Amino acid sequence: MGHKVNPYGFRLGVIYPWKSKWYAGRKEYSDQLHEDVRIRRYITGRLTRAGISSVDIERKGDQVQVFVRTARPGIVIGRKGAEVDRIRKDIEKITGKRADVKVEDMNQSASELRPETDAALLAQATAEQLVGRVSFRRAMRRTVQTAMKSGALGVRVQCSGRLGGAEMSRREWYREGRVPLHTLRAKIDYGTAEAKTTFGVIGVKVWVYHGDEIPVQEQETARARARALAGVPVSAPGGASRGALITDVREVEEGVPVPAAEQREVRVEPGRPARPAGGRRPGGTRTPPGKRPGGRS
Repeated sequence: MGHKVNPYGFRLGVIYPWKSKWYAGRKEYSDQLHEDVRIRRYITGRLTRAGISSVDIERKGDQVQVFVRTARPGIVIGRKGAEVDRIRKDIEKITGKRADVKVEDMNQSASELRPETDAALLAQATAEQLVGRVSFRRAMRRTVQTAMKSGALGVRVQCSGRLGGAEMSRREWYREGRVPLHTLRAKIDYGTAEAKTTFGVIGVKVWVYHGDEIPVQEQETARARARALAGVPVSAPGGASRGALITDVREVEEGVPVPAAEQREVRVEPGRPARPAGGRRPGGTRTPPGKRPGGRS
C-alpha cells in the first residue's frame, strides 16, 4: 500500500491538511476543482526556474487566494512586483473572480521545511542535472547527501526511463536512512519531476522522512494519564497544562516544580512521616538493614 499510493494523499486528514480549502455544492464542485488544477499547472509551468514547492488555494465567496511557497521569491515577485501582478491577472481570467497572490519564502526561519530537505525542490534539482547530461547515479547520490546533511532522517530517490541513453528503460533508486511509507504518523514529503532529455523523458521521484507527527488527541491523552498517575488534580478549563510527569511529592503539595538534582525517591508509610528511602532518620543516623529501632531484628 505505501509504495503504490501518494504519501500525501495516504496521510490526508490524519497529519496533513488539505491544499485546497473551500466548500462548494454539487454543481460548483467540479468547476472549482478543475480551476484549481489549471491554476497549479499555470504557475508551475510559468515559473519553472523559481523553485516552486507547493501552491495552496483558498476560496472565500467571490475571492480566490493563492499561496505560493518558493525558494526564490525574487523570481516570483519580479521587478517592483510586476510578475506577481501579471500572475494575478491571469488567475482572474481563469476563475472569473478577484484573485490575490501571496508569496511565502522558504528561506525564512519561520518556515517548517528548508529548501535543502523539500522533496519537490530536490526532485527538480535532480531533473535539472539529468538535463545537463550529469550521470544519473551521481545526481541521485548528490541529492541524497544534500538532504541528509541538512537534517533529514531518511531519503529515497528513484529515476525511471532510458537511464544513460540505454535502449531499454529501467528503474533505479538509492536510499539512506529510514523511509517508513506505511506509518501514518510519519511525515513523508513527496515530490516528482520530469527530465526531458534528448533520448527521452526520465521521471524522478523523491521521498524525504522528517520524523513522526504525534496527533494532538494522543498528546492530551498522554498528559492526562501522567497527571492522573502523579495524583495531580485536574485544573479548570482554560488553565495551563502541567504537561510532564511529576515525580516528587513536594511538587504536588506546593505546586512548584522541583529541580531534577533535588528530586529523591520518597517513601510514605501509614502512621509515619515521609522520609527518604534507605532508612535515614531525621537525626542523621542510618538504620542497619534487617534491624528495627529498639534493638530487635
